[in-house]
Amino acid sequence: MMKSFPIRVIIADDHPAVVVGAQYELSASSTVAVVTTAHNSTALMEALAAHPCDVLVSDYAMPGNEYGDGITLFSAILKRHPNLKIVVMTMLENAVALRALIDLGIHCLVSKSDMTNHLTMAIHAAYTDGRYLSPSMDRALRQLGAGGDKTPTLSVREAEVVRLFASGLSVNEIADRLNRSKKTISTQKSSAMQKLGLERDVDVVRYAIACGLVADPGNAATPIDPAS
Repeated sequence: MMKSFPIRVIIADDHPAVVVGAQYELSASSTVAVVTTAHNSTALMEALAAHPCDVLVSDYAMPGNEYGDGITLFSAILKRHPNLKIVVMTMLENAVALRALIDLGIHCLVSKSDMTNHLTMAIHAAYTDGRYLSPSMDRALRQLGAGGDKTPTLSVREAEVVRLFASGLSVNEIADRLNRSKKTISTQKSSAMQKLGLERDVDVVRYAIACGLVADPGNAATPIDPAS
């Protein structure tokens, strides 16, 4: 089937400067048209319902609001809009989380640390059912495939619990966000800590920042360690 242009795009990110920067980058392309933007998951769902869209460009971590973020948000989006193409543009470079996106059917990933021209190329790839990894994303996934990292690998669910906990959510809040029981979340958190050899909550936060599970370390407050 012949594709038509321009490609209708919605941009979603909780940082207004990122949205403006993406709009500026895409304005140089005659084949892409930004139809609207959103700054949280609730506004994004409303935008998708109100505006015809070919490709969604979205951050991974957009804390708060009705639909959450990460895998939970993208699963909900694809359930409602199964034909929508998605480009994830994020600072997150944790290979487990990136692999989970690919397993979900999202094959176009762009790191915010790479040059902005990768965004336009990723949108075109997504629109034509292709795959696109910006250089930083490609490196992160290659490292996972190489198995060179001796750090124990967390499951997708364990990694998501660690990410949300390091972002400041309590076990109860994570359970509500992911629609799981408090016992399940506590078990997954404990399992992750055991795999990683972590004993304190502050170590969980430090791990999440160090391995890229927390997308924006500058916004993640590290708890005070009473033992220090």
